[in-house]
Amino acid sequence: MSSEFDPQTALASLPSLPGVYRYFDAHGQCLYVGKARDLKKRVSSYFQKTQTSHRIAHMVGRIARMETTVVRTEAEALLLENNLIKSLAPRYNILFRDDKSYPYLKITGHAFPRMVYYRGGIDKKHHYFGPFPSAWAVKQSIQILQKVFQLRTCEDSVFRNRTRPCLLHQIQRCSAPCVGKIEAPVYAHDVEQATRFLRGQHQELLRELELKMQALAAELEFEQAALIRNKISALSRVLQQQSMETSAAEDADMIAVVVEGGRACVNLAMVRGGRHLGDKAIFPNHLHDASAISEQPLEHDILAAFLSQHYAESFVPRTLIINQDTRLEEVMAALEQRCGHKVQLLRQPQGVKRTWLELCVQNAKIALARALAEAGTQAERTAELMRVLELEAPEGDPALLRLECFDISHTAGEATQASCVVYCKHEMQSAEYRRYNIHDITPGDDYAAMRQVLTRRYEKVADGAGAMPDVVLIDGGKGQVEMARQVFEELGLDTGLLVGVKKGEGRKVGLEELVFADGRTPLTLGRDSAALMLIAQIRDEAHRFAITGMRARRAKARQVSALDEIEGIGAKRKQRLLARFGGLRGVAGASVDEIATVEGIPRVLAEEIYRRLR
Repeated sequence: MSSEFDPQTALASLPSLPGVYRYFDAHGQCLYVGKARDLKKRVSSYFQKTQTSHRIAHMVGRIARMETTVVRTEAEALLLENNLIKSLAPRYNILFRDDKSYPYLKITGHAFPRMVYYRGGIDKKHHYFGPFPSAWAVKQSIQILQKVFQLRTCEDSVFRNRTRPCLLHQIQRCSAPCVGKIEAPVYAHDVEQATRFLRGQHQELLRELELKMQALAAELEFEQAALIRNKISALSRVLQQQSMETSAAEDADMIAVVVEGGRACVNLAMVRGGRHLGDKAIFPNHLHDASAISEQPLEHDILAAFLSQHYAESFVPRTLIINQDTRLEEVMAALEQRCGHKVQLLRQPQGVKRTWLELCVQNAKIALARALAEAGTQAERTAELMRVLELEAPEGDPALLRLECFDISHTAGEATQASCVVYCKHEMQSAEYRRYNIHDITPGDDYAAMRQVLTRRYEKVADGAGAMPDVVLIDGGKGQVEMARQVFEELGLDTGLLVGVKKGEGRKVGLEELVFADGRTPLTLGRDSAALMLIAQIRDEAHRFAITGMRARRAKARQVSALDEIEGIGAKRKQRLLARFGGLRGVAGASVDEIATVEGIPRVLAEEIYRRLR
């Protein structure tokens, strides 16, 4: 333990209140984040004179500083702990990284509500259903609602400006409220039925539709009765496809933890309104270090960490079904306090719930086996790359080898953008990718672009903020590498880290040559080299990331410039046009008469806009 840290002094001022504690080492790196119902009691347990666990002593010996935060409730402690674990990535916490929030299906609070795929914060004026395990599950549900209830999906700006039904109406996927093909009360009833379907009231909905169909038929309204019959048929087909459907309109999550080969998989399967929506495999980090300080089985710690981190901000269903026979009273108490309702934790489910869990476990095993196979291949490629480049494993662990790769992308000098992708722990680290918009260079000057991005990326590192990667890959030959060498020398960095990937003859994969900034002889590895396969994978990912960013930037620039280039279109007129028609595409699709109705647009200018955007 650091001589500067006196645990007795720190403990003396701790209150017996709920809160979160953090331990830091001498370098300021966070070692561990924990929550407690009683801060004084929990933190004191780590600093007993006779330490019960050598494993906990391993971490305690590194503590140089402690921070605590008092909160009002266990639920607040759970939320703060989750936020700190995500932001600090402590070494001894099991960490579930998820760079995206879970998606929802949103039905807007419009007079004619729209259904849409959604991620982000919750606005009370809309209705949200989910969360869903994947974007595919949301989009599948939207397709079902289109087929059965024909709700609209178009943007409000498009809805306001339509003059005739779109293609979705023609293929019976939308009732076309935009042009009055359906009255507001009837559309509202369809929205209400769709909402009930999403909440799992399937059988009640079917019975109501059948009664309505029979009543219409009795009144000789055969055409309307046929429409109801078609809706019943479509709804019945959907329900038959749901092999996991249960009669109960319930929400439940199945959570299966599987550990094998030094890795773990948590598979989360979701049921909403009685419908099984699919599952998602998640792979936690920091397992080895976290297990070194725990007295519990690893599966218990993984499950506790998942429940705390995943449900700290996400929707908590009333039933959680797990494949571990373990006690989680503190975590469950905090979750119930946070969500405001009782949560049933099932360890030995029966009936259909048992089937759900068995499939969840099976999918976890399949996902883990796939991940282990891929990791084995990647580990071999990493080891071969280290051998080829004569690198030592960081801290003796090849998994800590970090590569950063740069690429430049533009179209004839337009919308130049640089990308930086990161490879570490034998896989691409997409959460650490970065894009850089390149400014103030001669269009098409890739050397100047490379100088700018490397300077922006590493000048702070040169000043002591952050750490350098073990290898910096440059997508380019001698010219690009020379430019990178100059930047590194100006910043006082090691040029031996720089490796250029020069394309082979005819740009064929496998003929690439590695070019070094420190004067080493170039290497041609050959198409069968495991090291070259890894380099090509990283290089191609940098290229993909740069191109997608460049295209998005170019499209945005062109969208603005198309109107800016028309004489007589200033900022106010452009804003009015885009607001009226919902964007440049809407303006381009409008007639001269429609454009001329916009305030401040004379007919002569409307004709010019129409001509220029054709």
